[in-house]
Amino acid sequence: MKKEILEWLIAIVVALALIFVVNQFLFVTYTVKGSSMDPTLKDGEKVIVNKIGYTIGDIHKGDIIVFHADKQYDYVKRVIGRAGDTVEYKEDDLFVNGKKVEEPYLEENKIAKTNILLTENFSVKDLVNTKGKDTIPKGKLLVLGDNREMSKDSRFFGLINEKDVVGEVTLRYWPFSAFHYNFDPK
Repeated sequence: MKKEILEWLIAIVVALALIFVVNQFLFVTYTVKGSSMDPTLKDGEKVIVNKIGYTIGDIHKGDIIVFHADKQYDYVKRVIGRAGDTVEYKEDDLFVNGKKVEEPYLEENKIAKTNILLTENFSVKDLVNTKGKDTIPKGKLLVLGDNREMSKDSRFFGLINEKDVVGEVTLRYWPFSAFHYNFDPK
């Protein structure tokens, strides 16, 4: 009887240790709050964030990431620009390093927009923490929500620090009817 209890305790401890390791270093689950990423991610949906991908790899333009906005809140947004990039919006078109970039994930919102432009005209130098520079500094990212009319993003709080990135959203698992893997826009 004692041996069986000991085996159960060891199994529980090992399982808890594995859960801890997975949550700390590999993957973590989040619940989307708000409509800033509509229609890509909706309020209340549950996603899995890959934490290890950025530990051993790079952040790419177009990735949907979760980052620490402050000590209390984490935000989910899309990476639009990285260090060294110039980013500009002109008449609802995105230009990164002078080249037009297609944003197919915005099509539904462009149809439903209430303003003349879905994304107002701006460039990196217009953001609050860029000191008027045209390029994104080292260690920084420009992030925007897909629901541009409702999103609080780099247009409001400026560039974010790469070190604040938790990871990339790689899987939406709830509701199950909206299951989706790999949000790569390409």
